[in-house]
Amino acid sequence: MIVILKQNVSKEKLDAFVKHIKAQGPDIHFSEGVHTTILGLVGDTSRIDINLINQMDVVDSVRRISEPFKVVNRKFHPENSIITVDGKVRVGEKFAVIAGPCSVESEEQIIEVAERVKKAGATMLRGGAFKPRTSPYAFRGLKSDGIELLLEAKKVTGLPIVSELTSLANIDLFNDVDVIQVGARNMQNFDMLSELGKCDKPILLKRGLANTVQEWLMSAEYIAAGGNENIILCERGIRTFETATRNTLDLSCVPVLKEKTHLPVIVDPSHATGASRFVRPMSKAAVVSGADGLMIEVHNHPEKALCDGAQSVTPDQFDDIMKDVLRLCEIENR
Repeated sequence: MIVILKQNVSKEKLDAFVKHIKAQGPDIHFSEGVHTTILGLVGDTSRIDINLINQMDVVDSVRRISEPFKVVNRKFHPENSIITVDGKVRVGEKFAVIAGPCSVESEEQIIEVAERVKKAGATMLRGGAFKPRTSPYAFRGLKSDGIELLLEAKKVTGLPIVSELTSLANIDLFNDVDVIQVGARNMQNFDMLSELGKCDKPILLKRGLANTVQEWLMSAEYIAAGGNENIILCERGIRTFETATRNTLDLSCVPVLKEKTHLPVIVDPSHATGASRFVRPMSKAAVVSGADGLMIEVHNHPEKALCDGAQSVTPDQFDDIMKDVLRLCEIENR
């Protein structure tokens, strides 16, 4: 349920109204816009008489929300959320580009890539230290050493770092990571999502391999319900009958999400297509679709990469992609 307040409500009347609502059980989330203040009532609202609330002198209108996701619902929060990363990057306000290798492999590799992507215009550095792999024999990351190398690359370049948490057992190692990524395989790991709801660190939530938009938003709701609304959604392709690409990049979800939620949405064309030659056109398409940013895999020697080399672009290719992206951002007033 959402309650839209009248303008210029006194503090005394607002406090009395909030006390009345809380006495009936629900939690209240405040969303203050330029001209409107909205109260989002979360929890059991079945005992609340909507007609009685509607007649109170502080209330402009009341309506129930039919969707199961509440806190991340745009009806609760009509204005776009801006997620601040490391005090410098504001995702949702200015187009953000996260770039870097699938896996951190060495100090030389991660620092070289970090310097190149920053020069091209990337705003954050990605790198996998813990890698969930389909095969138990595949390279699964440098783990804690990988995190240390990412932090070293941050010292050199100043780029905030993004890395994937694969297990809550490793969460203490992510204290200095700027954005915690929840990968597609963990999108419905509800214990992990609930735990991440207790921190105030930005969470990059990737869409599951075969999940609907509503299921994805319900996963975001798990994090937000715990108190952490610093969530960035990432479309990374879904599994369909099509085999021409690794996954099917669902760019139609971007405008759909823009209608349903206030959270920023970025697109990962690397995992979606699985082929470096498709990253450039899909990156351009993502800008036009209304996405708030991109996540692109960049490796200085893709042919020698220990993980996902086929979908990684070279630093030179990334330079060209960024030129196109920045031109489109200017055209789209992004």
